Amino acid sequence: MGVIFDTSIWVGLASGQMPSQAILRAAGDEQVYISAISLGELSFGVESCSDPATRMLRIRYLRSLQQRPVLDVSSLTASAFGILAAFMKQSGRSPRTRVNDIWIAAQAMENDYALLTANLKDFEGLPGLRVFCP
Repeated sequence: MGVIFDTSIWVGLASGQMPSQAILRAAGDEQVYISAISLGELSFGVESCSDPATRMLRIRYLRSLQQRPVLDVSSLTASAFGILAAFMKQSGRSPRTRVNDIWIAAQAMENDYALLTANLKDFEGLPGLRVFCP
């Protein structure tokens, strides 16, 4: 088993807005993974930062996260993405505004991992997804 941390968790840890002990308790003994999608979102945060000191902190943090077990996108992830995006659309929610979240949820489904997020509402009601908030 394992748990994928959504990008919101990584950002919360980096900013100090989420206490690391609470996150560790929420993950329990599960192996923690980072999605390649989250790495892309965090890389965007580095590249769009104009303050040199903040940019350096973000670069260091991103490099440390790249050392963690990374989940890449596969053809199975793509199938799960299609199912989840269609479900969202059929439920009257626009998948377009949450594309990256759906990819991360698809990785969780593909690997039968739980998803830890600070934004439960983004993943609410997605079938087959075990999602929780610290």
